Amino acid sequence: MSLWLGEILVSEVSESWQQEAREAALADGLRAKAFGITVENVDEVIEKRSHLLKSVLPAFNKFCQTILQREPKEMLQVLWDLWLPLGIKLASQRQELGRPLIQGILGGQGTGKTTMCKVLGLILHQLGYRTVSLSLDDLYKTYSDRLLLTQQDPRLIWRGPPGTHDIDLGLNVLDKIRDFQSPVMIPRFDKSAYGGAGDRTNPEIVTNIDIVLFEGWFVGARPINPDLFDTAPPPIITNEDKAFARDMNLRLHDYLPLWERLDSLIVLYPIDYRCSLEWRKQAEQQMIAAGKSGMSNAEIEKFVNYFWRSLHPELFIKPLVKDATVVDLVIEINGDRSIRKVIRNS
Repeated sequence: MSLWLGEILVSEVSESWQQEAREAALADGLRAKAFGITVENVDEVIEKRSHLLKSVLPAFNKFCQTILQREPKEMLQVLWDLWLPLGIKLASQRQELGRPLIQGILGGQGTGKTTMCKVLGLILHQLGYRTVSLSLDDLYKTYSDRLLLTQQDPRLIWRGPPGTHDIDLGLNVLDKIRDFQSPVMIPRFDKSAYGGAGDRTNPEIVTNIDIVLFEGWFVGARPINPDLFDTAPPPIITNEDKAFARDMNLRLHDYLPLWERLDSLIVLYPIDYRCSLEWRKQAEQQMIAAGKSGMSNAEIEKFVNYFWRSLHPELFIKPLVKDATVVDLVIEINGDRSIRKVIRNS
């Protein structure tokens, strides 16, 4: 955490702090552009963000200690540099839109989608906006429906790829929120049901929602030219792999009506997609160390490779982040999970 950032937590801040904060906000040109920070408005931005930081800090501290099990000061810099300005940006978008905002968030395993959604919820609450997080996982077909699906296509051994979701359910929920209907039942999915196969659980009843944070590992992903699978990267190697990838690509067309409901799309983008594999291994090792059950490295590699065969990040995500007609904000993530860049596509 920067020394100048620590000063903001006291009642009075010095002129030197203000100057350091001003310089820091403008130093990263890409991030300043992403959040609309200019030489003319930087003082106003710093003042607004500092007041918001102080108001959100009690809830943020509790979240870090109880949910993340980390010291809040470890997360304070990312709160200041990313989550606070992003929360302010979403609030502004909601106000300009004049109806509930559907914010898409695309990110692979370990990119921090869930954490970001929870922190944004805390921030937006302080700004007076009611949010709800909806995961693509919450739209999985029921256990019984997925059993039938596996009988029809034995390659769908795990939930997750295109075809395993109830798209109509997602459309129904998003349309009701966009149309100011209240209350709305938000579907929820219990991954522990049926020995880990998972099934629907009791929905969450929400009212007067302003902003939906709709996240998932391929939220917003578009179908690609099937010829690209002829020279696809590993683990798409065999003819069977390529046939599976082409079929998943075809199923992705069914999701386009769902993506049309998005008002904006943010991509959490690792500088190397293979980081997700290492992050998953770290997570499983931590679970095992805590006395919980977890997958071996070989099991993890088999699991992650399955998803890369269905929608490979190099084929589907890498081109997407450069498409300004689809993606509004790209958050590049380093191998140590720190934020590398924040880029606005415009």
